[in-house]
Amino acid sequence: MPLLAIVYFSISGTTESLAHAVARGADGIAHVALCRITGDDIVSGRFQNESLLETIDRASAVAFGSPTYMGGAAAQFKAFADASSDRWTQQRWANKFAAGFTAGALAGGDQLHTLTYFSILAAQHGMLWCGLDIPGGEDPSGRNRLGSQLGLATHLVGGLLPQSDVSTAEYLGQRLAATASRNG
Repeated sequence: MPLLAIVYFSISGTTESLAHAVARGADGIAHVALCRITGDDIVSGRFQNESLLETIDRASAVAFGSPTYMGGAAAQFKAFADASSDRWTQQRWANKFAAGFTAGALAGGDQLHTLTYFSILAAQHGMLWCGLDIPGGEDPSGRNRLGSQLGLATHLVGGLLPQSDVSTAEYLGQRLAATASRNG
């Protein structure tokens, strides 16, 4: 079975809930490593967690997750991405499959920019992007509610994470793990 590394930062627990949903979707298809970026990983503004980076080195697939703050990924996630440049120069993550998920404060809260950032990060590393193949607004279960084909974008409704978005996260994990399994 391939290894799926789910690399995420979460402050309020919403992105962590999505990370766990991605993991549930991959269950039985891939081994899963939940790789939470914490404040302790950032030293003088620089991400320093070699163990987390080595987990990604071993993975066949990676799911990137961060809340959307001010139109982009959280600074803690960005510190991780910046620290990955050592791997970039060696293309150590080339040909791994990648996907992304994010949550914002509003339905139109610029989550697409965060997903675009993740896809560009993956492209720089030579990774292969795995988006959603659920047409927005067309799924009978309500998955991909906000219609983002690039990855999962969500926001809280009445202070709660919609079940349809949790289901979308599970599907994204299943799709990413199955893609890595078929092609690994």
